[in-house]
Amino acid sequence: DIRKVVQVLEQTAREVLTVLQSVHQPSGFKEIPGKCAKARELFCTVRTQMAELKTKFPVEQYYRFHEHWRFVLQRLAFLSAFVVYLESEALVTREEVVQILGIEVVREKGFHLDVEDYLAGVLIMASELARLAVNSVTAGDYSRPIRISNFINELDSGFRLLNLKNDPLRKRYDGLKYDVKKIEEVVYDLSIRGLAKEPESGGDK
Repeated sequence: DIRKVVQVLEQTAREVLTVLQSVHQPSGFKEIPGKCAKARELFCTVRTQMAELKTKFPVEQYYRFHEHWRFVLQRLAFLSAFVVYLESEALVTREEVVQILGIEVVREKGFHLDVEDYLAGVLIMASELARLAVNSVTAGDYSRPIRISNFINELDSGFRLLNLKNDPLRKRYDGLKYDVKKIEEVVYDLSIRGLAKEPESGGDK
């Protein structure tokens, strides 16, 4: 029963991803608000499916079955983070992710977002932003890669504060270094061509 609901969740996650992937097209940059709104609609379906998943096992046995939904939950955390970034260029909090997905923050309240799953989702988003930086240039948006670079550098600084053990999260964090490097190369290329302009200061970070 758990597997069946997770398969349906995975299908919805693929639909959200398909909607958001189109922002990488040159024409997609103008359509970002519309794509985010469409993704938000699909998250309503996710919340319904999550509610069904919660009924399939005793609440205290979350970690017994965790492996069944760990991958899809990380994927959904990434999609939530990506939507929030596209809307506000801010880092999604764990509290915001659970709100989007209709689950809990703390274990005691039931089906929750494990902190490692949240962090894995954020790291997947970093790779997506590295791709977005490259495609921004293709679309003629030269200021976005600089903003992405600033954001990813701050993210990297945050992860450096964590004592990550040698586990899948650590391996994924190692990938962040390549994302930082990739975005820095994009910004460097823009700078030597005189196309890089620092974003206007002002407003909240």
